[in-house]
Amino acid sequence: MAKSLKGASKTVVNSWNEWDPLKHVIVGRADFCCIPAPEPALDAKVPEDSDMRGMHGPRPQATVEKANAQLDNYAKILESRGIRVDRPTPIQWNRSVGTPDWQVDSMFGCMPPRDVLLTVGKEILEATMSYRCRWFEYLAYRPLLEAYFEDDPGMRWEAAPKPRLTDKDYRADYLSDKIGIEKRLKWMAEKYFVTTDHEPLFDAADTCRMGKDLFIQHGFTTNLKAMNWMQRHFPEHRVHPVNFPGDPYPIHIDATFVPLRPGLIINNPKRKLPEAQRKIFQKNGWEIVDAAQPAHKTPPPLCYSSVWLSMNCLVIDPKTVCVEASEVYQMEQMDKLGFEVIPVPFRDAYAFGGGLHCATGDVYREGKCEDYFPKQ
Repeated sequence: MAKSLKGASKTVVNSWNEWDPLKHVIVGRADFCCIPAPEPALDAKVPEDSDMRGMHGPRPQATVEKANAQLDNYAKILESRGIRVDRPTPIQWNRSVGTPDWQVDSMFGCMPPRDVLLTVGKEILEATMSYRCRWFEYLAYRPLLEAYFEDDPGMRWEAAPKPRLTDKDYRADYLSDKIGIEKRLKWMAEKYFVTTDHEPLFDAADTCRMGKDLFIQHGFTTNLKAMNWMQRHFPEHRVHPVNFPGDPYPIHIDATFVPLRPGLIINNPKRKLPEAQRKIFQKNGWEIVDAAQPAHKTPPPLCYSSVWLSMNCLVIDPKTVCVEASEVYQMEQMDKLGFEVIPVPFRDAYAFGGGLHCATGDVYREGKCEDYFPKQ
């Protein structure tokens, strides 16, 4: 039987949105992280001009240590604000794994809890994941989930149906190294992504939680069949597919569309929400503001993500936000929007799975389920 975390107060699971006061969170670790070997889902994501194409294996130990130092510091900053921080239990990601349908040379890591765990109210849901190398990633969080389940009699612990991830889940068109940006953008406008709708596939980091409404990005890592599954799984919620045609590599929503507080969202100016999909926000008085430009021209070394991790922030409460410390333009914008800005050095951790929001998983935020979009 799982035991309560040593030295920690009793857990209560509760989080309905991205902005209510944060009191308990999971922050990831970089230990043993790997650059995964080629596979259909991964190949579609790696930019065609990236020097990471064809690279795989354990990340250099010096980079792991730098990333962990910044993750540890991030945890201390949150703790200094009265937030309880838990950490996952890394496993040896540099090992070959497989199922009866496939085998991969290594796994990925556990820096980004946001990718794997979706907290909706009293429930923590383990996502299916859409990469074969990330199929077993939930294992790093099982000791925490077992303890939360033991502590909180009201917690719902769920795991979405594990997909088979056969070749039927991926479009062979994306296996070419020479698709080109023009064709990619055409495919994005047509909603023709690397993942098919053969079975439900989703990463938790494609979902924006806004009370009774879940806005979910349709792209490389989440398909429409998953949204159908989510609507059935959360019947009291309204599930809305959103997409961003300007993004040639649509994976996860947190560098594209970020709610900051009720009525306010920042949107990547290169990946604008289509006008037809803006209607629900406009009807309900929400303002969608173009995010500030990134401070950097290129991502850090060995990083899949774009420079728009600049807008991947963590909202601690409706007046306080964590922003990466070198992203001076994003911090300036947040200040003008009325936030207390907490600068957090984090660029050394980017390559291990994303930005400040990616590196966390909500356990408890004050507040209850509200209807922020009564006009549907």
